Amino acid sequence: MKINSIILIVLLACASFVACNEKEFLDLKPQGALNDGVMNSTEGVPYLLNAAYSALAGPNTTFGAMNSPVNHWLSGELHADNAYKGGGGPSDNTNFHLIETNVIDATHRSLNNWWQSLYHSVKRTNSALQVLEQCDVAEVPDVEIYKAEMRALRAHYYFELSRHFNKIAWIDETVLEVDYSKIRNDVYTRDEILGMIANELEEAAAVLPESFKDLGRVNKYVAMAYAAKVYLYKAYRQDPATNAFVGIDKPDLEKVVTLTNNVIASGRYGLLDDFQKLDIVEYENAEESIFAVQYSTDDGATMTLPWAYCGVGHVNWSALLNTPKGPYNGDDFFKSSQDLVNAFKTDQNGLPLLDGSFQDDDYDQVIEKVNPDGSKSYINTNIDSNVDPRLDFIIGRINVRWKTYTKAPVDEHWYRDFNSYGYHFIKRFLVSPESGHLATTYPWGNSALNYQIIRYANVLLWRAEALIELGRQDEARPLINQIRLRAKNSPYVTAWEDKEAYPTAVDIDGYAGKYVINEYPANGWTQDYARKALRFETRLETALEGERFFDLVRWGTVVETMNRYFEVERGKRVYYQGCKFTAGKDEYFPIPITQYNLSKGAYSQNPGYGAF
Repeated sequence: MKINSIILIVLLACASFVACNEKEFLDLKPQGALNDGVMNSTEGVPYLLNAAYSALAGPNTTFGAMNSPVNHWLSGELHADNAYKGGGGPSDNTNFHLIETNVIDATHRSLNNWWQSLYHSVKRTNSALQVLEQCDVAEVPDVEIYKAEMRALRAHYYFELSRHFNKIAWIDETVLEVDYSKIRNDVYTRDEILGMIANELEEAAAVLPESFKDLGRVNKYVAMAYAAKVYLYKAYRQDPATNAFVGIDKPDLEKVVTLTNNVIASGRYGLLDDFQKLDIVEYENAEESIFAVQYSTDDGATMTLPWAYCGVGHVNWSALLNTPKGPYNGDDFFKSSQDLVNAFKTDQNGLPLLDGSFQDDDYDQVIEKVNPDGSKSYINTNIDSNVDPRLDFIIGRINVRWKTYTKAPVDEHWYRDFNSYGYHFIKRFLVSPESGHLATTYPWGNSALNYQIIRYANVLLWRAEALIELGRQDEARPLINQIRLRAKNSPYVTAWEDKEAYPTAVDIDGYAGKYVINEYPANGWTQDYARKALRFETRLETALEGERFFDLVRWGTVVETMNRYFEVERGKRVYYQGCKFTAGKDEYFPIPITQYNLSKGAYSQNPGYGAF
């Protein structure tokens, strides 16, 4: 159990009286067992700070987080080419199915959930700042640090709003609640909003200490790393009328280089020596973690639902649906796409197939065989290709060992609907069933494992990307190779030993795949090749972490990538018939109609969706 996370210090005490209500964000009013006098005084500061931090997991950390997940598996992965919805078939949660097939308009319920949740979170930071602005150092010695933390958290929430919805209303602590509906969402452009966010983070970094004893708090280097990410997004300029990429801003890239250098030079962070340790609770706050949502079990948090008792603690409700059946007893949503599986193939030199030929045939095709006794066996075919070992660190496959689980390899009992979604799971973000950190009651399959908002590998990739776009690609290659070398040196997934009990288990010379991965050589490392390598490496290293769609949008490649994906997938998934990605529209989600109505007509719609 983790007991020194700031998110949990007084969360149990504060959650009920500082949480924003579940009305629309324009009609928020804090609920309260504590009176306004306490909450608007120095006595209320600890509660307000913790409420703002707890919102990292979603203001409503149960079903609200399930429907608007902070890990962005819906908006960042399902909406891209990395994932299928999963579950019991296309009709199982049609809201999610519409995101996968890109049938989205302003009435989509999930969009309003995201909008509400993020503005609820902004509201919490503003509430804290309003009180902190009335405090002096004599009353609250760390008041300036607390202000910086709140501004950094608010920057995070606004960054998520920006990359989801583009046209957003900027509301800070100086705006009275009665005036919320007067704030338009088209006052600032995307570039201006990102500049404001980056400025908040840089100003916070100038005040924040280098570290805190409490886990999960925003320190100086968290703020710097986050500012680097925001500047990287801002560097890719877009036409406000069409969302099209129109050029890259070099001063913004230089900011990325400077900020990432500060984080790296601090010496506080590094890559874990084994990629698979990213999903082990004991390493979740180790050197690779820069900024994470802190989750925990057995911390005293309980709730009773109409159909279940939930006493496992502050677990990740954003992943409520995303465990397979088998030992997890889960709902089997969030499945790896075949396209992502194929992307892990490597050539004879252990390098990715950057020319796109990875899509030519499907790796790990599974066929069903009826045995003489009438039972069925599932056989892995087309597994002779070289593959990056991260394939089996990130993606689960039938007849392959699952993490450190010793009872059996994955079998057909782990699936709900492999006819619709294939035989590939999400292996990341789950602890091994026998780890001791798995929830044994509802919500099934959840655990204490943190969700990493920023890890050290991200910083290396952001720095490498900026260097490449600045024409300094030779400096970027060692950064990318650090990440590839970590994957190469991580212990590979071994074959299942008991061939008599499991004759279909995959065994390629003692391993579950023909693993071949190497570093990029200096020969042929041009800017164009380096750019392709960086973008491919970003997809592989951060696969299913909620970033893919947003990366494609900022690179200006989302239209080409998604329409190619739909073209390839139509022959495999019948529900992809007719799917398309429309340039000048689908780069951002529409402003929810509910929010337009609440703004009393003050909001304007994003390009391509038509006026309200």
